[in-house]
Amino acid sequence: MTPSEKLYNFFSQFRLLHYKKKETLLRLYDTPSGVLYLQSGYVRAYSTSQEGRELTIIIFKPEDIFPYSWAISDIENRYYYEAMTSVEIRRAPKDELLSFINDNPDILFTLSNRIVIRMMGFAQRMEYLVYGNAYSKVASIILICAERFGEKKGGETVIKVPLAHRDIANLLGLARETASIEIKKLERENLIIYRGRHLVVKDISGLKKESILPS
Repeated sequence: MTPSEKLYNFFSQFRLLHYKKKETLLRLYDTPSGVLYLQSGYVRAYSTSQEGRELTIIIFKPEDIFPYSWAISDIENRYYYEAMTSVEIRRAPKDELLSFINDNPDILFTLSNRIVIRMMGFAQRMEYLVYGNAYSKVASIILICAERFGEKKGGETVIKVPLAHRDIANLLGLARETASIEIKKLERENLIIYRGRHLVVKDISGLKKESILPS
């Protein structure tokens, strides 16, 4: 049995919870009542500025668990968690999850590997946020999302998580209007296109060239 199958089997013993799109799963500074396993759908963790501007910190996809820092190190929850789509969640008591991980070293390795990948993604985002202009930032975050959430179909990459202009702006800390201008530039270059609710990368290599940091 793979680690992913073990995780699913562990969480499947707990009740299935349903949340609608835009529904809040966890609020800032709330003490979680358990560790959440995302069975289906997408969830974002975000913070807000004093002016009310949102910054999306991370997007969770199926099989992710959160808030992991609270589960492992009892670190206070510092984000809001919101359903980006309708989602199915299972919630396990923290002590039971920790006991399960302790008895299954391969699970710990799998979760640690996910954290390393996520940290690399954070570092990449930080580079673009600090050094890139608005155009390269938008190209870069779409590229990151294509790599993390993309499904290749006939030479194109369909990003499965819904990313409206506001979602992309929130990932970068940009105004929605600014993000929209840069997204339309990429559309005119025939690098991306919206198809229904999904953003499609038509030319992944071309998008990489637009995302290169300025020299």
